[in-house]
Amino acid sequence: MSGDREKLLTESVKDVEINPDQPLSSIVELLDNIHGFMAGHVARAIRILSRCLPESDLRVISFTANLVATGLRGVLAQLIREGFFNLIVTTCGTIDHDVARGTGGRYYKGFFEADDRMLQRMEIHRLGNVFIPVEDYGPRVEKTVYKVLDRLDRGREWGVYEILWEIGRELRSDRGSILAAASETGTPIIVPGFLDGAFGTALFTYLQTHRDLRVNPFKDEEVIANKFFTAKRATALIVGGGISKHHTIWWAQFREGLDCAVYMTTAIEYDGSLSGAHPREAITWNKLRPEAESVVVYGDASILLPVIAAGLLAGRKSRGSGREERG
Repeated sequence: MSGDREKLLTESVKDVEINPDQPLSSIVELLDNIHGFMAGHVARAIRILSRCLPESDLRVISFTANLVATGLRGVLAQLIREGFFNLIVTTCGTIDHDVARGTGGRYYKGFFEADDRMLQRMEIHRLGNVFIPVEDYGPRVEKTVYKVLDRLDRGREWGVYEILWEIGRELRSDRGSILAAASETGTPIIVPGFLDGAFGTALFTYLQTHRDLRVNPFKDEEVIANKFFTAKRATALIVGGGISKHHTIWWAQFREGLDCAVYMTTAIEYDGSLSGAHPREAITWNKLRPEAESVVVYGDASILLPVIAAGLLAGRKSRGSGREERG
């Protein structure tokens, strides 16, 4: 009994003070020392990704579209442009928000307690505490999608991810654009629910009058399937749940699971939802290997993802300068 107790009680929680002059590279140790309650999980997430991403030929980031309505859009684009990830799995709203903002649409700081009836009369959409003028959303998406579709070669069949690369070229002047970053780096964006938003509706209505344009979404499935089937080592950062999370781990099962995984979520496990399911459950479906490194980080991605991104960037910089990271 005493021996088992000693094994559990090996490292003390440490009090910390914030030094405003400390470099970003100290963030992992800072969080690790704080430890309770999610701080230790965030530190572990940074360590897992810092170790696993450089060793993996398949590096997936999966996230939900609501994040793209926030300033996290720029962080996601940066991580893609910097090469941390080479496959993106997301939802249709990511396309919508990215196109709307990339073509000059303005999203505004709002508040949750707004009178939604008043906003509706003023033609303002509300996404949480973000305000989106009606004219800066749907009309911009439709106009841009139509413009890009008009110039596509009718002599070939197009995957949805290829159309998204073409749209990304249209947004290349916007440094914060996820589609532009993906297009520049040749990173496929897989959107399994591509019909569930303004982009999908614009594609549908365009095809009603342009039957000569051939779109084949199964080309996208070939891309994600081939990447998982041929990967020697696969790591995923999964932000949020739903279809983007499921599509990522669904394909992972055909290679007997991910080698490393970090889940970031606000969903709970007890209702049996996929969004709240832990990596340990994924093991039973062969979506995560039993020996895989994994961690669940609970909290708001608008706070946590910048911290993890800062840790990854700082860690890469430290390794590049020859400094060893703790742990």
